[in-house]
Amino acid sequence: MKLSPEEFSAAVLDWFDRHGRKNLPWQQDISAYRVWVSEIMLQQTQVSTVIPYFNRFMQSFPTVSDLAAAPVDEVLHLWTGLGYYARARNLHKCARIVAAEFDAEFPRTVQQLSELPGIGRSTAGAICSIAYGGATAILDGNVKRVLARFHAVSGWPGKSDVLKQLWHHAETYTPQRRNGDYTQAMMDLGATICTRGKPACGICPLNTACAGFARGKPTDYPGKKPKKALPVRQVQMLMLRNPAGEMLLQQRPPQGIWGGLWSFPELGAEQSTEQYCLAQGLQCAETERWDSYRHTFSHFHLDITPVLLQLQREPERVMAAGQALWYNVRQPQALGLAAPVKRLLEKLAELEPIA
Repeated sequence: MKLSPEEFSAAVLDWFDRHGRKNLPWQQDISAYRVWVSEIMLQQTQVSTVIPYFNRFMQSFPTVSDLAAAPVDEVLHLWTGLGYYARARNLHKCARIVAAEFDAEFPRTVQQLSELPGIGRSTAGAICSIAYGGATAILDGNVKRVLARFHAVSGWPGKSDVLKQLWHHAETYTPQRRNGDYTQAMMDLGATICTRGKPACGICPLNTACAGFARGKPTDYPGKKPKKALPVRQVQMLMLRNPAGEMLLQQRPPQGIWGGLWSFPELGAEQSTEQYCLAQGLQCAETERWDSYRHTFSHFHLDITPVLLQLQREPERVMAAGQALWYNVRQPQALGLAAPVKRLLEKLAELEPIA
C-alpha cells in the first residue's frame, strides 16, 4: 500500500491528536525563542534530560534579551551536564545578534535563521513551522529515522547522498496546514514509536505503508555510522587546594573540548606533579592520587587521574598565569564547569575541612 503526501501527513496528525505529547514545557507559551532553545538543547539529548535544563534556563533567561545580556559564564553554568558545550556558546552568541541586529525578534525565514550561529537547516525549519506556522520541513534525528524506515533508505544519513534523499522525503510530506503540529508530531513519532532499538511498529500510524516494516527489519534503517576505534588520551587533573580549602580552577580556551569552561590544571600522564609544582613555584605535597576513570567524547576517550595537592600557602604566580580563580567547594560559584570537574568538586566538598 502506498500513501500520498496528503495521506501521510493526515495519518501522522491523526495519531498526534490522539496520542502525541502536548504538555512538554516548550509546547507551552510557544514563541520562536522557546522553540529555538528547546531545539538546541534537544540535539543529541533526550527529552527527559532536557526538561529540567529547559525550565531552569527559562527561569533565568525568560527572553532572548535576557540571554543576550547575561555573562557567558552564567549560560555555561546552567548548561553544565548537558554536554556539547559549543551549543551553549553559540546560543549566547546568537542571542546577542538577535537582540542587537533584529530588535530581539527572530527572523521568519529559514535562510535568515540558518545564517545565525548554531542554527542549521532543520532547527530553522522547526522555528518557522512551530513558532510562525510556516510550511517548512525539518530533519532531526527522529525524523530521519521515521523517513529512512518508511522508504527503506539504506546508508548512514551523514553521507550527502543519503541526506539528500531524506530531505526530499521530508519536504514532500510537509503539509501546507497545521505545519507546526505536523513538525511536533513527526519528532514525537520518532521519539516514542519509531525508536532506535525497539520500534513499536504494531501501533505506528504508518505501518501499512512502511517499507522497513514490510521487510521485517525496520532497525536496519537508517544505516549506522561506520565504526572506528576511538583513540585514548590520558591526563592528570591537578586538584590544587589552598590553606583555606579552596580549589584552583582555570578557564579553558574558547575553542576545543570544554571550550570556555572552568577546569583543573592538567598534566600529561607521565609528567611529574613534583616538577610541575617546582616549575610553578608552588610549595605543595601530593596528598592523594584517586582512581582513574574514563570520560568519552564523540571522537576520543579521555582517561582522567585526579591528584589532590595541598598547597602550603596561596601562590600568586599561578593566579597571574591567565584566567584562574579559587573555588569554594562548600559555597559553589555560578560557573560553567566540565561535567567531570563538577563531579570531582562535589566529591571534594565531602572531604573533611583542613584543620
